[in-house]
Amino acid sequence: MNDRSALRSRLLAALGAALLLSSCSSAGGDDHRTTDGRASHWGKDMGAPEASAFMKVAVPESATEVKGAVQINPQEDIYLLSFVTDERTAVWVAEDLRPEKPLRTRNQDLPAPTELFKHLGLAEPQSEKGVRWAGVCPPCVGDSRRSEVQWIEIHVLALKADRTRVYIQAF
Repeated sequence: MNDRSALRSRLLAALGAALLLSSCSSAGGDDHRTTDGRASHWGKDMGAPEASAFMKVAVPESATEVKGAVQINPQEDIYLLSFVTDERTAVWVAEDLRPEKPLRTRNQDLPAPTELFKHLGLAEPQSEKGVRWAGVCPPCVGDSRRSEVQWIEIHVLALKADRTRVYIQAF
């Protein structure tokens, strides 16, 4: 159990570092530079199909407003996927990620704001009132379908008329 906790702590630290790296922006563009001059950028012609394939998350056939992007970083790329579906399907997608805890509102320990989903023309999910969240380290829970994914998180935001926006981020 201590080894698992230590791995989870290291992965959460890596997530924080990746988010911090991805949120550092230079004036006037989508390129981001690290202190040693290496740049991160948004992958050209990389969208929802590439993000979905990396995450091994099938976009529901009934989904609308499907968007995706890949931020290419010096260390770990960040994959974004978002779509609108019904509430039941959104919850099923979250459960299929196999998080240790179900979707929940995160009132404390909020991560630092990022501007990742802004690239897709969306508000950042953690800034939305009533958003529910779950996160998982696929290798930690033995999810062999996602053995290449170190961390995946999902935010679910209820909209109007049984429509729900799903935001998924992974690295």
